[in-house]
Amino acid sequence: MIQFLSQSTKDTEALGKRIASILTGQEEIAMFGDLGAGKTAFTRGLCAGLGIDEGVSSPTFAIVNAYDGKYPVYHFDMYRISSADDLFATGFYDYLGRGIIVIEWSENIEEELEPDCIRIMIGKTEHDNERIFTIEGLDAYADVIC
Repeated sequence: MIQFLSQSTKDTEALGKRIASILTGQEEIAMFGDLGAGKTAFTRGLCAGLGIDEGVSSPTFAIVNAYDGKYPVYHFDMYRISSADDLFATGFYDYLGRGIIVIEWSENIEEELEPDCIRIMIGKTEHDNERIFTIEGLDAYADVIC
């Protein structure tokens, strides 16, 4: 398990870029955290690290945003997903194995996550702009990430 303290949106995006540098193109990244925790900022940095310059935004209403870069990135928002039928209706399973899957609100589909997925828990601190990232599944890359 890796822990990283972000003190700004810029730090969060930089973390995403560093993680992008070690990806192989088939990862599932499950993010957990409250509203405003920094999930989309992290994804913006991850995409930037993969050469994606177009505007990365939360797929709240679209459910999934697709981006083309070094690898395809499929950015899901599972906030409104509450059942296996809902998840199936998003087309989620059709994207598996086609690129990097980044999932916001993973707590809503936790039982459907791949056992070897990268898990990123984002917690707020008493300081408005600080976030604590706890990352599981990338321990071998701690020196690159931190």
